[in-house]
Amino acid sequence: MRTILRIIFLRFFPFLILFILVVGIERIYNKIHAAIVCLGDAEYALLYIPTKAPFSQVKDSLYHYDMICRKKDFERYIGMRQYDKNFKPGRYRIKNHMSAKDLVNILTRGLQTPVRVTFSHIRTKEDLAGKIARQIEADSLSLIKAMQLERNVFTLTIPNTYEMWWNSTATDFMTRMTTESRKFWEGERTRQADSIGLTIPEVVVLASIVEKESAMNDEKQLIAGVYINRLHRRWPLQADPTLIYACNDFTIKRVLNRHKNIDSPYNTYKYTGLPPGPICIPSISSIDAVLNYSNHEYMYFCAKEDFSGYHVYAVSLQEHNRNARRYQRAFRKRNAN
Repeated sequence: MRTILRIIFLRFFPFLILFILVVGIERIYNKIHAAIVCLGDAEYALLYIPTKAPFSQVKDSLYHYDMICRKKDFERYIGMRQYDKNFKPGRYRIKNHMSAKDLVNILTRGLQTPVRVTFSHIRTKEDLAGKIARQIEADSLSLIKAMQLERNVFTLTIPNTYEMWWNSTATDFMTRMTTESRKFWEGERTRQADSIGLTIPEVVVLASIVEKESAMNDEKQLIAGVYINRLHRRWPLQADPTLIYACNDFTIKRVLNRHKNIDSPYNTYKYTGLPPGPICIPSISSIDAVLNYSNHEYMYFCAKEDFSGYHVYAVSLQEHNRNARRYQRAFRKRNAN
């Protein structure tokens, strides 16, 4: 009897071992490929891994936001593969029902989801640094330091939407802006600047004034044309936004005579020609308005009395004064009510 049992055991023992291995492998496979990311009804969540963050910080972030529903399986998989030192910094889209393998794969290979960096209505380098620092990992101080290495930051930076990696450095940002500026100006826009007798920095300076004169894109070419006419006649530009910039007080709503006395190269009531630099980062619409300015005879403009944000234009000073008085009456009447 023992002999028979021994024969049976020896014959089926390899199959038993194979069965145990198959079951074990299947269990491991299922654990690896089973969903460990549980986000409820959400399709995905965003995970930010700072530069030089240890695995403990990555794990704490995943656990803090309840992204992982099978923590032991996740940590066992990490330990088996020794991935705890290989996570890459960045911004990651973590999809619901991801497996441990898929999650670790995107984090160790650095398969980031880019951020869409946007900026507009920028008056100072500090404004720009603050807006960018809220969108990428680089902080405001490092961005300001990088900007100080560039002579023409406001010429280099073109307001738009740019896809960038979240863990971009300040140097990465400025390098990208230099590349984008080169692409923006090469070709037609440079030829247009040459044709109207302005350098690229001069176009940007004038566009920054147009930017602050009107938010209405469909009249920016008219305003640009007024300033081109003044430049051609060597008149002072008398642009109120440059006085606000010279005063460094962006709360000023109406420019008064006392503001016109400030001694600054940005005082375009006192000094002729363009100011020495942009007063803001102009939008693409303002830059193109200067490059394609309206060819007309207008020398003056003032706000319309309907407070629509548009302006009325005049060839002569007398006509301009009538327009200005009409606006002032409407302004006083509005404030009296």
